[in-house]
Amino acid sequence: MIWGKVKIAHGISRTNFPAKPSNMESCPSVKNILLLDSEGKRVAVKYYCDDWPTNNAKETFEKSVFSKTQKTNARTEAEIAMFENNIVVYKFVQDLHFFVTGGEDENELILATVLQGFFDAVGLLLRGNVDKKEALENLDLILLCLDEIIDGGIVLETDANVIAGKVASHSLDSGAPLSEQTISQALATAREHLARSLLK
Repeated sequence: MIWGKVKIAHGISRTNFPAKPSNMESCPSVKNILLLDSEGKRVAVKYYCDDWPTNNAKETFEKSVFSKTQKTNARTEAEIAMFENNIVVYKFVQDLHFFVTGGEDENELILATVLQGFFDAVGLLLRGNVDKKEALENLDLILLCLDEIIDGGIVLETDANVIAGKVASHSLDSGAPLSEQTISQALATAREHLARSLLK
């Protein structure tokens, strides 16, 4: 499994794994996932630790990370930076900037895999129209996407197809089984349900 490979990469042999999986120290974890626009403003963010206890501290971190990375060209591949004793992996598309932050001892490959899973799942959910306008119109799907990827900082899923499928299934019509709908049909159904609930 991937966690075993990560631990071996950190120089910990399998025999040194804790006997009980309840020890969270042994699991890769994420401190936050940020989706910012081209001016560094929030589109969707989720924090999983107390390193930034106030909203002010969170916004300051977001602005700092944005200003440090905006001059890089992270459009084809994810880039990695150390920032305030954290590892930040990031990637840009159109006017959206995707960031995943982990502790300084975290495995960069795991963080990059989380970032790519989030990036690709958003691409699937937005049907390839990955820009701020589309992201804001489908913010509910993006927030569900974050919930499918990380829970309390622990990585649950990184496969974009699985993530997008689970997000789509959350809003399916109960009369139509998931197996009979494509992701795009499921998303259209979800949008219709949301529109109806907002108009009531």
